[in-house]
Amino acid sequence: MCGVCGCGEGETKIEGQAKLQHTHAGGHDPVQEHNHGHSRTHAHEHSDTRLIRVEQDILSKNNEYAAANRRLFNSHGMLAINLLSAPGSGKTTLLTRTLNEMKGDFPMAVIEGDQQTSLDADRIRATGARVTQINTGKGCHLDAHMVGHALEGLKPEEGGALFIENVGNLVCPAAFDLGEAHKAVILSVTEGEDKPLKYPDMFHVASLMLLNKIDLLPHLDFDVETCINDARRVNPGIKVLMVSAKTGEGMGQWYQWLRAVREVSLTGHATVSAAHAAAGG
Repeated sequence: MCGVCGCGEGETKIEGQAKLQHTHAGGHDPVQEHNHGHSRTHAHEHSDTRLIRVEQDILSKNNEYAAANRRLFNSHGMLAINLLSAPGSGKTTLLTRTLNEMKGDFPMAVIEGDQQTSLDADRIRATGARVTQINTGKGCHLDAHMVGHALEGLKPEEGGALFIENVGNLVCPAAFDLGEAHKAVILSVTEGEDKPLKYPDMFHVASLMLLNKIDLLPHLDFDVETCINDARRVNPGIKVLMVSAKTGEGMGQWYQWLRAVREVSLTGHATVSAAHAAAGG
């Protein structure tokens, strides 16, 4: 079991590559070794100490991989966005609409994370965008090591944008840096306005909250003001955009935000900037 979030160990499948054996922690169990003649309290304390150490080791190793990914992104002037949400938020619908409507703006590619199936990757592939599927098996989040391996086959273009669609989960993905420039959390109005306070870590690490499915607001008892205020209580700097990926309402603001942060990612990359300016990018 993962010492950070409790997800299962096992094989990660990355499209077009050999399976990754994903093992977070191994070796002997010091709790079992110290149970003879010791109090249960001591064993529990020892277990807690080991759990903290394992968590630190996992996140430290992940951060090393994330730093390598970030160096790669920066060296190629690539904008990487980590898309986060609970299942059913409309994340893939928002992404496919974005890929279709911004197709002429700059190169875009996607790393798609799901526990099983390639259903979402198939929808993304239909837009013409480059996509690589990661199936995490029992895992409930992507990590930087998986993303690094996926990049080897995906080969996103310089000066473009990479969208990393994480596994649907409002808890565990918040803890794992993937090397992205921004985390964007999608919250649908069908989920309830209490989510920023119930899952504060996710909203604390996000640069942007996309409040999706606003076309359904007339049919729901959803307090928009409370939701936004609570998100800003957790993270005063979070930017909030209200959108409907289905109808297109508000999506122009999202595209404007993407263009702005992409320009920042090109800063210091004169060769990349000039090449894309010449191409009309």
